[in-house]
Amino acid sequence: MSALGPLRLLREPWNASEGNESNATAGAGSAWCQGPDIPNELFLTLGLVSLVENLLVVAAILKNRNLHLPMYYFICCLAVSDMLVSVSNLAEMLFMLLMEHGVLVVRASIVRHMDNVIAMLICSSVVSSLSFLAVIAVDRYITIFYALRYHSIMTLQRAMVTMAGVWLASTVSSTVFITYYRNNAILLCLIGFFFFVLVLMLVLYIHMFALARHHLRSISSQQKQPTVYRSSSLKGAVTLTILLGVFFICWGPFFFHLILIVTCPTNPFCTCFFGYFNLFLILIICNSV
Repeated sequence: MSALGPLRLLREPWNASEGNESNATAGAGSAWCQGPDIPNELFLTLGLVSLVENLLVVAAILKNRNLHLPMYYFICCLAVSDMLVSVSNLAEMLFMLLMEHGVLVVRASIVRHMDNVIAMLICSSVVSSLSFLAVIAVDRYITIFYALRYHSIMTLQRAMVTMAGVWLASTVSSTVFITYYRNNAILLCLIGFFFFVLVLMLVLYIHMFALARHHLRSISSQQKQPTVYRSSSLKGAVTLTILLGVFFICWGPFFFHLILIVTCPTNPFCTCFFGYFNLFLILIICNSV
């Protein structure tokens, strides 16, 4: 699947000098440098599955009045962000397929506008999805450590302001990315944001896990059932590992790709890694699923 507009920067670095182009080509010549051949049908299938699943989440939250609470609104926004991830990739793929088969014939200026719109959707969905994952972690942290004050801290008004702020920031950041996508500083900001979210989630969830273990230890010591404590601690550790592991596995390769674009755009090894970009997109869509 070929790239549109500014997204070419994410697949292949624009600042690779022509002098090193032969080295990059040589590095990419081996079989493992070509990356997996991912059929467009897989992108289409995963995108549609993600779209339907997240639509069901949004519909369930909007329809059930018992779920009209800040924590579920945050989950609803995360589902919308994940839908944007799928829709933007589906739109890109369909747009390119229609043009390649001659079904859609448009002027170059219109193609550039479509490029910018799709790239803006993708960037906005990435930023908003990461942001709402962080917001949900903070919300869960407040629920556990400030349980008695939760409803006074996380009011519906504050939740609405938070959601509006995230969407506004995502839209502005995606617009800035489209405008200045050739500037490595923009990529560094995106990379820094990912590591901020990752560290925030690690700190908050590990702290919550530590508190849960402390409570379990107290309960098991009172009831004199150490096996219950060990079993519950193990389940909690597995859950935490899955939660953070899936996040890192799905998002990590994409942002490692961006780091290589900034640090070594002409290195043969880095050039080989760039060939796996479609696989990284598949992982992000799987995270949405």
